[in-house]
Amino acid sequence: MRILTLELPEQPASRLDKALAEAVPEGEALSRSRVTKLLSEGAVSIGGQVVDMKAKPVALGLYEVAFVAATEIEAGPENIPLNIVYEDEALIVVNKPAGMVVHPAPGTPHGTLVNALLHHCADSLSGIGGEKRPGIVHRIDKDTSGLLVVAKSDAAHHGLARQFEKHSAHRRYLALAYGVPDGANPRLTGLPGVGFEPGNILRITTHLARHKTDRQRQAVTRTGGRHAVTRARVLQRFGRPEVLSLLECWLETGRTHQIRVHLSHVGHSLVGDSVYGRPKKLAKGALSDVALETVAKFPRQALHAAELGFEHPISGKSLKFEAALPDDVQEMLKKLL
Repeated sequence: MRILTLELPEQPASRLDKALAEAVPEGEALSRSRVTKLLSEGAVSIGGQVVDMKAKPVALGLYEVAFVAATEIEAGPENIPLNIVYEDEALIVVNKPAGMVVHPAPGTPHGTLVNALLHHCADSLSGIGGEKRPGIVHRIDKDTSGLLVVAKSDAAHHGLARQFEKHSAHRRYLALAYGVPDGANPRLTGLPGVGFEPGNILRITTHLARHKTDRQRQAVTRTGGRHAVTRARVLQRFGRPEVLSLLECWLETGRTHQIRVHLSHVGHSLVGDSVYGRPKKLAKGALSDVALETVAKFPRQALHAAELGFEHPISGKSLKFEAALPDDVQEMLKKLL
């Protein structure tokens, strides 16, 4: 256990987590998200008194932060093929396949994106978040496919992390959902935090937190949790009557399982999502028997990170990447037509 003393400036940020994160020496690599977590765990104190997120920052105050020092992770390089979209000396953009976990965990110590990157990039990756590991600045779920950027240097990691923290990075997803969200539907417009913007764009604004009884899930909450905003627009409708829709979704914030939780919350859960949805009984004759069977048996959430845009953390150049839908989703869509 380490104790790090942080001194706030004369005019600190209004939020304690932000003020503390800005006071962290660069060499410590304590991100704002980790500072927030330490605050929630009661690991931050001033004058011997534990403080939490609601406490007002004290100008020139000396705060003590207790945390576990960085440790080596038990992850070794593995020669796993990667679909590399872009790479330079600072970062790498990968099109992750469905079924691949991003980071090793007790249940999945091997075959992860990190294992593959350790082999591909040798020892040129940065260490962050209390562990000496690749510079993963955002993640996508195991069974979600699509684009992910990873830093290869400390400078690149800090630059990318700031963009994701400020929500300035562009992320667009494609999702196949049950039903068709429509601004003319009074059920939707009557839900708290749900509205429609010009162009029939669905906007969902809620707070998200861990589920009270299932710690592996996230849930919409009225109090506490973290602010989350998702936008979605219908690209294509399927069935007669219409029973499914291909949506494009934008993240204004990037919370765990955000799109899956939000769409389930408004009654439009994703096809194949066994955690936040379940196979729905579709109107008889709306689709062919082959299509109905394909939808019912689709083995994962039909969600794909299709676009990723950000400012290069070193050169400042604007970068944008696209990845086509994976074969399994494309085959399903063909059967729906």
